[in-house]
Amino acid sequence: MRVPTPTVAAAALAAAMLAACSPGTGSDTGTAQQANDKKITYVYFTDGPDEQATRNLISGFEKETGIQVDLQIVPFDNLEQTLQARLSGNNAPDVARLSDIDPFRDDLLDLNKYQKSALDGVFVDGAKSYTTGKNGELLAVPSDLTMNGPLINVDQFKKANVPLPDEQKPWTWTEMVAAAKKVQQVNKTQYAIAMDVSGHRFATMLSEFGTDYFTADGKVGLDQTKALAAIKEFADLNNSGAMPKDVWLQAGSKYKGANDVFLAGQVPVYISGNWQVSAFAKDAKFTWAAAPNACQERCGGYPGGKFMVSFKQSKHQALAAQFIAWMNSAKSQTQMCQQAAFLPTRKDLISSGITYPSRSTDMNVFLSEIQKTPADTFANNYSPAFSDTANAARDELAKVLAGKDTPEQAVTVIRAAAQKALEGVK
Repeated sequence: MRVPTPTVAAAALAAAMLAACSPGTGSDTGTAQQANDKKITYVYFTDGPDEQATRNLISGFEKETGIQVDLQIVPFDNLEQTLQARLSGNNAPDVARLSDIDPFRDDLLDLNKYQKSALDGVFVDGAKSYTTGKNGELLAVPSDLTMNGPLINVDQFKKANVPLPDEQKPWTWTEMVAAAKKVQQVNKTQYAIAMDVSGHRFATMLSEFGTDYFTADGKVGLDQTKALAAIKEFADLNNSGAMPKDVWLQAGSKYKGANDVFLAGQVPVYISGNWQVSAFAKDAKFTWAAAPNACQERCGGYPGGKFMVSFKQSKHQALAAQFIAWMNSAKSQTQMCQQAAFLPTRKDLISSGITYPSRSTDMNVFLSEIQKTPADTFANNYSPAFSDTANAARDELAKVLAGKDTPEQAVTVIRAAAQKALEGVK
């Protein structure tokens, strides 16, 4: 699918002049290529509102540079297969949006070759080890982040006369559970706390209890004592009725959100993430707010995110790198975040915050959690072994809740799953 491009008078001259003054248009090498070639391809998958935001940015890039961008949208489930087939056929796109760069690592272009001054050291430190090649190459740019964290029913907290958590002095897990149970009791809600049926979401709890699936250098890192404490707390909350046990038991081996329980007013604290903000702004019939993550041994949430890459096969490498730099300038990331309700990856924007057109305070609560989130959580989420391990943890937690395994057995099973996943990657 191609984004319509307006005719630009004297495009070649305009592009050359703009290259000297526009963010992300200056390149360290390859200016001759840029002067003679005016079109690139961008393979993209969409999460929803980001598609129109992306089209808006592409239109701005085309008008500013005279370079055409052929936006090719593919379903996420077919993304890897599509790209691998194109690489095998020597027909790689110039730019692609990825959630996992590892299947393509050997095929990726070093963006520092063309845009080092615009891209090097600009983005969140937690992603650096993942996006850096063996010889220091910049293989990808983190283009957006997600962050796990709680959302709370403010109306129910006020009715129970329970104070909301303070970002400067966040809850401990003990305090969050006690507050949620009190709100549950006063409002007679069915539950106190809900969490999505997700090993990624449970990883937030593991991290706050001081451990994670892997170490920062990619080895199995699940501390048995700390993981056991988290799993016992999780099981106790479900078995006592404080959490909706049936949500986990009925999900089977699939992801399931607990957003319906929250929207129905049946739980005052819901652990999910920033992607819920735009949906709840439309659908919630009560006053709600994002809250800082609870701390136990450590604070912070748990990250996710996407990346922009180019390929060594690209016949327009300089233009591809120029486009990636332009799309991830401070101005462009701000626009994308505002229009798609994303979180930025640039360190300057994480530090300054962003003014969102809707629910800006809530979005900035999630944004502020990025700086509190331990670096190893980024390495975990970006690990090619993460998905299989997180799914195994999700399934094992369901077995614990069904009484088929003990928390002690669950720790052993999850550690073994992490090891198996790592070996599968190797």
